[in-house]
Amino acid sequence: MTGLAQSTVSRICDGASLRRVDKCQQALHGLGAQTAIENLALTSLDEEALNRVHWLVNQAGRVDASSVNAFAQILAAHRRLDDVVGAQALVELTRAQARTATMLADQARGPHAHALCLVAAEWVQFDGWLHASTGRFKTALPLLDQAEAAAQELNAPTLLAQARNFRAYIHRRRGDVPGLVRHFRAAYTTAGAHPAQRVGDAIQAAHGHALLGERDQARRLLEEASALAETAEGMAPPRTAYWLTPTFQHLSLGLAHLGLGEKDVAADRLRTGLDGLPPDQQNADWTKEYRQALSQARR
Repeated sequence: MTGLAQSTVSRICDGASLRRVDKCQQALHGLGAQTAIENLALTSLDEEALNRVHWLVNQAGRVDASSVNAFAQILAAHRRLDDVVGAQALVELTRAQARTATMLADQARGPHAHALCLVAAEWVQFDGWLHASTGRFKTALPLLDQAEAAAQELNAPTLLAQARNFRAYIHRRRGDVPGLVRHFRAAYTTAGAHPAQRVGDAIQAAHGHALLGERDQARRLLEEASALAETAEGMAPPRTAYWLTPTFQHLSLGLAHLGLGEKDVAADRLRTGLDGLPPDQQNADWTKEYRQALSQARR
């Protein structure tokens, strides 16, 4: 599928890097990631951008805006590829990238150090997400602790709310409903979080209350989410949570109404959300949870 030699594939699986951009593009295309490549304009990561990253790695403590931007572009590419090729294909590579980013951030000095630290915190958070998505919860939780602490230190509320959201997701995957409610509420009440984040977190906390039989609390949170959605209308979602569109919120609403036993409403919300996802997210790993919920709502 990748067009690469078996020995090359084996080395990549063992953690080696594929350094030639043309070979990376060839492999991704063979794996079915062409939509993500086009959407990301991955080819914009030209030799100059990649050279900036190499320069940053080799110049301990020195950082400039171009290097930070290049590192952020690579992270954005990884995020979008997760939607297409799945977390399992990226988890080991991302772990190495997150460690490198953290090392560079620890050494960084000067006016662009804060920006690099933000990118590094996002790398760690994404690393935590990939481990959570693949069921490696024991590894994911310390990474999300690290990302949360960094977000607090850097005064980055969108990153902080997202780290709490991912932790809540782990509790949902584990079937720990009280933990689900506690952490989605923590994300919802994060001061300075983006309105789109707060909408999603309120809805998902409502889902947890519904599962606990606390219908009044669930409906109250859904009303708050509806009011917040009006505030968020027309606003672009935060860069670090690009998926939080009105379409995506239908998926969370579907889970909440399913928890309330309102199967017809749940099925309508879930179908609307799934049908409205962009092409590169249609078959993402994370959609499986919503497709299973849709099947349950239709029974």
